[in-house]
Formats: sequence, C-alpha cells, structure tokens
Amino acid sequence: MTILPGNFARADPRRGTEENDLTTSTRALAVDRVRKSFATGTVALTDVSLTLDAGEFVSVVGPSGCGKSTLLRLACGLETPTAGKVTTSAASTSYVFQDATLLEWRTALRNVELVDELRGAPKAERRAKALGVLELVGLAGFEHHHPRQLSAGMRMRVSLGRALVAEPELALFDEPFGALDEITRLQMQTELQTLFRLKRFAGLFITHSVSEAVYLSTRVVVMSGRPGRIVADVDIPWDYPRAPELRYEAEFAAIAGKVSAALGQHA
Repeated sequence: MTILPGNFARADPRRGTEENDLTTSTRALAVDRVRKSFATGTVALTDVSLTLDAGEFVSVVGPSGCGKSTLLRLACGLETPTAGKVTTSAASTSYVFQDATLLEWRTALRNVELVDELRGAPKAERRAKALGVLELVGLAGFEHHHPRQLSAGMRMRVSLGRALVAEPELALFDEPFGALDEITRLQMQTELQTLFRLKRFAGLFITHSVSEAVYLSTRVVVMSGRPGRIVADVDIPWDYPRAPELRYEAEFAAIAGKVSAALGQHA
C-alpha cells in the first residue's frame, strides 16, 4: 500500500522547541500527545508523543491490543486522532502489512509495477524501475511468477519491492514478518536492514519480537497495555550494517533485557 502525500499537523514537545519546528528537513513524523478512541468506547491510545527523523528506524513493541497498528494508521492518515496532532513532512508514505497483500492474478513484476501504473507512469519506465527493485530484493528471475508460485518469504519480498518502488520518505511496517517461519524471518530482517541502508527512508516498524526490534532499529519504543502509551524509548547503539551474530552478544542481550523489562512492567 502506498499513500501520497501526507502533511497532517504538529510535533512532539519532548525534544525542545527548535526540533518541534517542522521546517526542519530531517523530521519525517511527529505524534504530539495523541489520544485515539473509537465509537465503541474503546480508548486505543492515550497521551502518545513520538518523533521519527529521516534516517531513523524505530520499532514499536507492546502487548496485543495496545494500539500499535492504530498508531501506524494515524501516521499515514487512515485514522484521525481524537485529541492531539499527527504531522508528517514525508512526500510519500508506504505501508507494508503483515500479509503480503498481493494481487493473485498479477505476476511479481506486475504487482511491483502497480504503484507507478496508478501514478500514470509510462509502461517502459515503470517496467524498468520494477525490474530494478525486484533485483534489489533478491527476486531477479522470478519476475513472471504469480504469488501462488512463490514462498511466503518471496511474497513478502514482492511486497517490500512494491513499497520501495514508491521511493517512500516514510515507510510503515505492521508486523511484516510475523507469519514467517523463524529461518525466513531472520533472513528477512537482514535483508530489510540492507534495504534501509540503501534507501535511508524513515521507518516505523511494529513487532511483537524484542530481538527483531533491537536488531533492526536505531530506537525501540515500548508501549503499555491498552490504552497504549509510551513507557520507554531505548536507543540502540550499533551502526549499520549489523552482523546476524550480533544477536548472540552480551550487549545485545542486555538491551533486549531492558526492553523486555519495560514490557513486563507495563503489560
């Protein structure tokens, strides 16, 4: 899913008035004291403030039902806050779901082409661009396969390719690897990290996996049980690229333990 464009409101007070000025070119997303309730009476989020700068990859972890997906929907304008403000300066936003959500009657190439097709791009231009993206996500040679002919991991690569072809400044991920087997999931984490290094979009990533969040992110945000609020914001110290073996080091375990402890205290 690709959403164009976005520009909703104002910024997070926690980081000082200078940084709150959204003329700052690095600020991709600001969520300012947001509350979200639904007609059913359910309060999904309360007093949530979060900022995301260009070049940051922020993961959000929290118990089921705490409003993580609602936060993504607010970030791309699919929902509006009951109170507070959401602002984005991103010219384009891509949204990657847990399911690959591909069109079964279109090949991998035609699925990736869809974004530029809807934009009215010339066929030759969008075809060349889609082929380049499929090569980038490791699917060269599978361009003419339909989704039913691809593994779960390959279908997710097509979904990532479709998101990347939009050249997003803000990329939103709603547990995209949650349904994958463990081996494929670890591989996809490494590949997503590579794509992030190459494209350097601002990424907001929802996951239930603490290890996944720590491995991928520049910061990990921890949310409480419903109504969701942010209870911890943990900086991740390592530069990219990150070797898969990092997951087994003592410092990684210590940071993952800090995130897990915050989760346990506020579930």
